[in-house]
Amino acid sequence: MPDQPHQRPFGLPSIGREEIEAVVSVLQGPQLVHGPRAKQFETDFAAFCKGGTAVSVSSCTAGLHLAYFDRGLGPGDEVIVPAQTHVATAHAVEFTGASCVFVDADPRSGNVDPDAVAAAVTERTRALSVVHYLGLPAEMTAINAVAAKHDLLVVEDCALALGSWLDGVHCGLLGDLGAFSFYPVKHITTAEGGMVLTRDAETAARITRKKAFGVDRTHGERSVPGVYDVTMLGFNYRMNELAAALGIEQIKKAAGFLQARAENTRILRAALAEIDEIELLWAGDKRFVSSHYCTAAILSDAVAPRRFEIVARLKEAGIGTSVYYPRAVPQMTYYREKYGHPAGAFPHAERISNQSIALPVGPHLAGEDMVAIAAALKTAIRDSAP
Repeated sequence: MPDQPHQRPFGLPSIGREEIEAVVSVLQGPQLVHGPRAKQFETDFAAFCKGGTAVSVSSCTAGLHLAYFDRGLGPGDEVIVPAQTHVATAHAVEFTGASCVFVDADPRSGNVDPDAVAAAVTERTRALSVVHYLGLPAEMTAINAVAAKHDLLVVEDCALALGSWLDGVHCGLLGDLGAFSFYPVKHITTAEGGMVLTRDAETAARITRKKAFGVDRTHGERSVPGVYDVTMLGFNYRMNELAAALGIEQIKKAAGFLQARAENTRILRAALAEIDEIELLWAGDKRFVSSHYCTAAILSDAVAPRRFEIVARLKEAGIGTSVYYPRAVPQMTYYREKYGHPAGAFPHAERISNQSIALPVGPHLAGEDMVAIAAALKTAIRDSAP
């Protein structure tokens, strides 16, 4: 049999002895939920972000939903949402009964276009949803100016933005609140889980209650076990102690993970610059510090029809890829049928989704892997030509 190629997966959780021992410690203890580790992770996370109050939740989607739910959004309200994002960004709005008003991306960065946001505001607009696409901070100064003019809530989807900074402020602290994801291939993982980050302590206190059924007293605050009152509507969106134990250890390693991603990105982008058939999105600068979740190679119009053949050839070479995202959200069946946007309505978002291949830069890979990935992509493009 021929030798199997060296495997370079798109994402791989970086789990060490510390995480394993932390989880075992929870399993050997008396509390799997309602324990001290979730609180500790919240404290450590806010410290990493250098500000705000953090509230642990079961997922980033849960955090986004809580952000809108806490402000009472519902039927008749509108939220301006990037067309270029994961469906969870829009789902969180839909859960409340409010409507999504989609806007196109900036072709240079993939982030939402602030001018498009400003043009989309109506008398029904209640909030602005902002996604830091692939970890690059959005143009928050312009977006916040629109929000201030119309008194709008600003919710940051920071699913890919742990370690993203704008003018020295961590993403999630640039709007009213942000939600982070700890899915296995993200910058850090808790297997499943998320975090809400906000500068407003009162908002954090309300979300803390609303993530746990709206009860008025935590387990530690109850003078009689099992006795409490419910004073508001809430959900079961808590993070368990196993996930929090993972998070405590992972956030200790986050700086190292981010440094590896930045170096891998630098090497990969330099190697990809030799490929004429692709375009790269802006990677940021000293003001806009990216978390470098991955590198999106946007295929030229001539090569794009061969995208999936190129992906297949990369897979044969042992290189994992992904697509961020498979379609612009308004072109997903649910949203297309509900809102009726035709193909081509969001040309920049659609081009990125329809013509890009996401390449890995995670800390499970090294500089020589980046060189190999670029070389394999160049070969795959060449060999796929008719």
